[in-house]
Parts: sequence; structure tokens; C-alpha cells
Amino acid sequence: MLRFKIDIPLTVCLLILCMVSLLILWSAGAENPRLLMNQAIRMGVAVVVMLAIAQVRPETLFRVAPVLFGIGLIMLVLVLVVGHTGKGAQRWLNLGLVRFQPSELMKIAVPMMVAWVLTRKSLPPSNGNMIIAAMVLAAPAALILKQPDLGTTILILMSGALIIFLSGFAWKYIASIFVMTAVAIPILYQFLHEYQQRRIQTLFDPWSDPLGAGYHIIQSMIAIGSGGAQGKGWLDGSQSQLEFIPERHTDFIFSVFAEEQGFIGFILLLLLYIIITARGLYIAYYTKDTFSRLIAGSLSMTFFFYVFVNIGMVSGMLPVVGVPLPLVSYGGTSMVTLMAGFGILMSIHHHRSLMSH
Repeated sequence: MLRFKIDIPLTVCLLILCMVSLLILWSAGAENPRLLMNQAIRMGVAVVVMLAIAQVRPETLFRVAPVLFGIGLIMLVLVLVVGHTGKGAQRWLNLGLVRFQPSELMKIAVPMMVAWVLTRKSLPPSNGNMIIAAMVLAAPAALILKQPDLGTTILILMSGALIIFLSGFAWKYIASIFVMTAVAIPILYQFLHEYQQRRIQTLFDPWSDPLGAGYHIIQSMIAIGSGGAQGKGWLDGSQSQLEFIPERHTDFIFSVFAEEQGFIGFILLLLLYIIITARGLYIAYYTKDTFSRLIAGSLSMTFFFYVFVNIGMVSGMLPVVGVPLPLVSYGGTSMVTLMAGFGILMSIHHHRSLMSH
């Protein structure tokens, strides 16, 4: 008898988060039914993708990791050659009916490929395997940074770095990497685009350009601060309803939520994110094979890193790097990618005793 594989606690939490998204979007999108319908359709597609991947055995994921990574690399190269340009960035491939961001695919493919490289031999990884893993990580990151897309580059580097960390890489080498990164930051800063440099400068003094580079952050902080403990109520946020918050249904949707639901709403939303992350880490902890454990750990922690970066970004604690609030911000490709990741977690959970890598 066939058994449909699904993780009930994870699915329930994800569906609650999707319902929260629709409620916030109704307010942030000026009660636009078309916007809400588009998001609902994308959520439906994302859930179907999640459930489909949940039925796939982890050994199949192990085998397809190099293929998926190779396809993703080819698509990233195509983006730079024939990609569609929007808002000053060349990130999309036009597939006729839809526009697709190959960098989103790499959020899944990169950690899978890094785990594939490291688990072909016993852990902790050898220096040779570490060099190969670093090359696997660097190639797509360089192509995505070229688009330019600093936010996605950071997320992909983080997902791969988490795999390396969880693989048991020696602490002395990890410390050395941190030191070299800290030393390299001032050098790398010189290679950033002017608007990216301006975003970092704005982080320290948004009031230096209140109507220009600092406008997003200032309006966002006003909205978050004005929410108080209990918030102004759904549909009653002045900053959002009077359209002071730019990109309020995408990257800055948390500002709308915080103004309307206040500190209490923020704590509840954060708790929901923590529960989802904890469930993913629980799955990782009780997984026997190394490949699945590394993937589950990386996907779970990267998901929470999304949350950390977005909330830090709109609160003025981190530079604006264009990272959406996961499963809440308006958007299709990102949501499908995230749900695909949760499908992998469900697959790992239900097949956790079958592999022995």
C-alpha cells in the first residue's frame, strides 16, 4: 500500500505562515484582489512542489545533485548572456510563459552539491575535498554577484558554509577563514557597485540622505517603532496605508506587519519561524546518513538566516540587500524554492533509515 509522505507539524506551521502572508499582503497591497490571487496561486504551486519532492527518496536526491548543479550553472551563464534585465539587474531568464531566476535554483543545488562532494568520502573532510567544495561554492556565487545580486550571493555562500561547518571541518581552519574574510572585507568593498556601497554607508547614517538612499530605512524604522506593543491593527497602519513604505509588499513587508501587529505580533511571528527551524533541525539530528543530515541542517539554518537578514535589514541593523521575508513577501520563484527545500526535509524525515553514506 502506498503511503503519502508528509510531515504534519512542519506542514501545519508552513500553512499558517502562508495564511499570515495573505493577510499582510491584503493590507500591504492596498487590498488588491489580483495581487492576493497571484500570491495564492503561487502558494498552491509551491505546496504541490513541496509534496512532490517529499515523495522522492534521499538517494535519488544524492544522485541528481551534480545534474541539478550543472543545469543551474549553465542557466546562470545564460542569464549573463541573454538574461532579462529589470530594476538595473540582469537576473531572469524568459521562458515564455514565466520569467525564472536561476539563482533561486542554486539555493537548493549548491548545498546539495557541496554535501555530495564532502560525503563521497568519510568525514571530517580532507583538504582536497575542501578545495573542491570551495570551488563548487565560489563558481555560482561569482556568477550571481555579477548580475548583480548581493543578497542571493550571501545566502548561497551561507548555505554552502553551513554544510562545511556541519561536516566537522577543523575549528582552526574555520577561525582562519573568519580572519581572512574580515581582512578581505575592505578590499571587497571597493569592488561593490556604487549603489551597494551607498547602502552600506546608509546603514550607519540613514539621515545623511533622508530623501534618497536613506529613505527606505527611515520610513521602515518609523513604521516598526510606531506599532508599539500591540500594533495599530490590521489595515490601520498609517505608514503602509499612506504608502510611505517603499516595496511594502515585497522586501519591506515586515515593516507593514510590525506597524499593524506591534511587538506582540512580531514575537509570535518569530516564534513560528523558530518552530519551523527547530523542526528542520530535529529532522537533521535524527537522520542517520551524512548527506541527508548535512542537507537538512543547512536548509533549516539557511531558512532562519533569511529571516534574520530581512528583519535586520528593514530594522536598520543590516544593509539593504534585497532579501525577502521567507514565505511572507510577495513573489513566486523564492516561495517555490523554499517549499522545495521543505519537501527535501520531509523526504529525509520519512526515509531517514534507508541510506548509509
